[in-house]
Amino acid sequence: MATTTSTSLALPIMLAIGAGVCWGIGEVCTKLVLKSGQVGPVTAVAVRTLVALPLVWLAWWAVGRVLGPEPDWTKASSGVLLKLILGAGVAAGAVALILFYSSLKLADVSVVKPIAFTIAPATAVLLGWLILGEAMTVRKGAAVALILTGVVLLASPGTSKAPAPPTPAPSQP
Repeated sequence: MATTTSTSLALPIMLAIGAGVCWGIGEVCTKLVLKSGQVGPVTAVAVRTLVALPLVWLAWWAVGRVLGPEPDWTKASSGVLLKLILGAGVAAGAVALILFYSSLKLADVSVVKPIAFTIAPATAVLLGWLILGEAMTVRKGAAVALILTGVVLLASPGTSKAPAPPTPAPSQP
C-alpha cells in the first residue's frame, strides 16, 4: 500500500482536477446531445467508447515510449484479469456509463453529475477501508458524511429545476 505526503499529492491532485474539468465539459456536451432527442444514452456511450479507445491506446503507446513499458497485462493472474474486466470494464466502463448517461437524459446535469461523481468517491473511501485495509480516519468519515449529505440535498425534491425568471412588466408608452 503506497503512502502519500502532501508534496507527493500535487501531481495527482492536478491530474484529478484536469479529469474533473474534462468530464464536466464532456457531460454538458452529452446532455446537449441527449436533449436534442437525436441520440440515445446507449448510443452516446458507444460513440464515446469508439472515439476514446484509439486515443487511449495511443496514450498507452506514447507513455510506454516516455516512461518505459507497462507490465504485460496479458500475463496477469486470472484474479487480476477478473478484477480488471469486471470492475474496470463492466462495472465502471459499461454499466456505470449507461446508468449515468440514462440519468443525464432524464434530469439536469447540475443534479445528476454531482450525485454520480460524489457517490463514486464516497464508495471508494468505504471500499478502500473495508476491502483494501486503507486507514479510516475521523476526517475521512466526516468527509463521506458531508458528501452523502450533499447528495441528499441535491436529490431532494425541488432541486432539479430553478424557478423561471420573472417576466418583465410591459413597458409603458
